[in-house]
Formats: sequence, structure tokens, C-alpha cells
Amino acid sequence: MGRLETSDKQSVHLVENEIQARIDSIFSNLERLEIFCNKEPPNKRQNAKLRVDQLKYDIQHLQTALRNFQHRRYTREQQERQREELLARTFTTNDSDTTIPIDETLQFNESLQNAHRGMDDLIGSGTSILQGLRDQKVTLKGTQRKILDVANMLGLSNTVMRLIEKRAFQDKYFMLGGMVVTCVIMFLVVQYLT
Repeated sequence: MGRLETSDKQSVHLVENEIQARIDSIFSNLERLEIFCNKEPPNKRQNAKLRVDQLKYDIQHLQTALRNFQHRRYTREQQERQREELLARTFTTNDSDTTIPIDETLQFNESLQNAHRGMDDLIGSGTSILQGLRDQKVTLKGTQRKILDVANMLGLSNTVMRLIEKRAFQDKYFMLGGMVVTCVIMFLVVQYLT
């Protein structure tokens, strides 16, 4: 049974290392993506940056979750070791002098406090992740509103631009017509007055 637990622990360590390697790889790819975002046209740059920032945010949460898992696993392994040591200990009757094992009691109390702190850390990280998700939801709603406003404004701007182009085209014909009429009037004035 001890060998089976050892192989399970080793496989967990291998999986954790592989996950950490992939997260590191994703971080390096995100840095390259950030460089590529700066090379995008200005109208696409902000959207690309938002996507990269979202990916960074998600990967940071994955990194935090992995660290929390590793911390819980380490705490559990430490508790199992301590339990095994406690069960393996042989108790004997007291000698002529009675001694109180204060050091062991202090260590037990310290391990309980560490477990308590670990649980507090887990609850705190869960709360911060939940708050982050709420903030992200609010940010996405605001971004959606802004995108819709910009889209509406661009639609209005396109209509206005078409009207301006049509008016400029009409003004060109009015100007040419006015020039022709002025030339004809000048010709007639010169013809009849001279």
C-alpha cells in the first residue's frame, strides 16, 4: 500500500509540474501576443488588448488555483506523515519521574494553527476569485455598452458622410452650371453692348 501511495504522489507531482510548465508557456505566449497587439491597426488594437488582458486574468486565476491545490496537498501530506508518526510511536509506562511532553503538544497545536491558517487562505482566495468574477462581469457589461454606443455613432457618422459627399457632388454641378450661365450672360452683354 505504501508503494501505491508513493506512485500516486509521484504522478500528482508530475501532473502539477506539467500544468505549471504549460502555464509558464502560456504566459510567454501572452507576452508575444501583447507585442503583436501593438502592431495591430488602431481600430483593432484595443479589442486585441482586451482579449489578451482577459487571457492573462484567466491564467493568473489558474496559477492561483494550482498554488492553492499544491498548498492543500502539502498540508495533507504533512498531516498524514504526522498521523503515521503518531500511530507508529510505542507508548510505555512512565518511569519513576513523571514528564509532560510539552514539545509534542506545542507541535500539535502549531500544526492545528497552520491548518486553520490554510483554511483561512483558501476561503480568502475563493472570495477574491468570486469578487474578481463580479468585477469582470461589470467591466464586460460596460465594455459592451461602449461598443454599442460606438457602433451607433459610426452608423450615424456613415450616414452623415454619405450626405456630405452627395451635397459636395451636387454643389459641383451648381458651380459648373453657374459658371456656364455667367459666361453666357457675359457673352450676351459684350455682344449687345458693343
